[in-house]
Amino acid sequence: MSDLRTLIGSGRLLVVPGAANALTARVIEDCGFESVYVTGAGLANTHLAVPDIGLLTFSELVAHVAAIREAVSVPLIVDADTGFGNPINVRRTVRDLERAGADAIQLEDQTSPKRCGHFSGKSVIPAEEMIAKVRAAVDARRDDGTLIVARTDARAVAGLDEACARANAYREAGADVVFVEAPRSEAEVEAVAANVRGPQVINLVYGGVTPMLPEPRLRELGFAIALHANLPLLAGLKGVQDALRTLRAGTTPDEAQLASWTERQRLVRRPEFGELEARYATSPPGQAPRQEGAS
Repeated sequence: MSDLRTLIGSGRLLVVPGAANALTARVIEDCGFESVYVTGAGLANTHLAVPDIGLLTFSELVAHVAAIREAVSVPLIVDADTGFGNPINVRRTVRDLERAGADAIQLEDQTSPKRCGHFSGKSVIPAEEMIAKVRAAVDARRDDGTLIVARTDARAVAGLDEACARANAYREAGADVVFVEAPRSEAEVEAVAANVRGPQVINLVYGGVTPMLPEPRLRELGFAIALHANLPLLAGLKGVQDALRTLRAGTTPDEAQLASWTERQRLVRRPEFGELEARYATSPPGQAPRQEGAS
């Protein structure tokens, strides 16, 4: 497994798509990406069919992280929302997510219940409270390789200067990576890159308020991580809707629109599990183990 700290320290832009389940994470890894972002918004949308307004529970998040960790070997950056409480809660959040397989844990400075970073109506806690959460997260991790990502949503509440000041304060408190959410123009993205110290995240949300800048420009500005948290979810929704609308209209979807049976089985490792079944198969004396595909 690649070390996330090394990847971020390489000086190149790490492009990280978001996954809301283990199969999506497997597809991301299979397509050659070096890390997966476990998206809280995506989990709320897919697991509960609700908006990203803080309804996902901590135990639900931990269970999903453990399942995704089992499915892929690349590093996982986990969206832990507000840390599920005060600094003492944050300690448990970090410990349990680290044990479940998180390589980086992202915390944000919104009040609880939080809202999607690109929704209106957000509010933030005092910077001092978030600094205490960051310190608690840093103290709680058992492995120095586990990164703490500190996100501020202050841009929408108190302006860009306050957001940059908070990001720098969180970095000074011990955050390994900082994240100013939802800058609203290319000029604001440039200002964040120029005024915030340390490795930074930019979140490219399709349909959100941040401009979709090309990778070469983001590399030039010095961002460490470019999140595409909702890209796989939106692509999947569109594909499912198109196929089902075709079916509802009375026509079987063209197989070219669908993943093949073989591809599906490859991604869920059916051949690998078939080998395990054969290895551990039992059969009566003199009778060969049943073969895959036998009737």
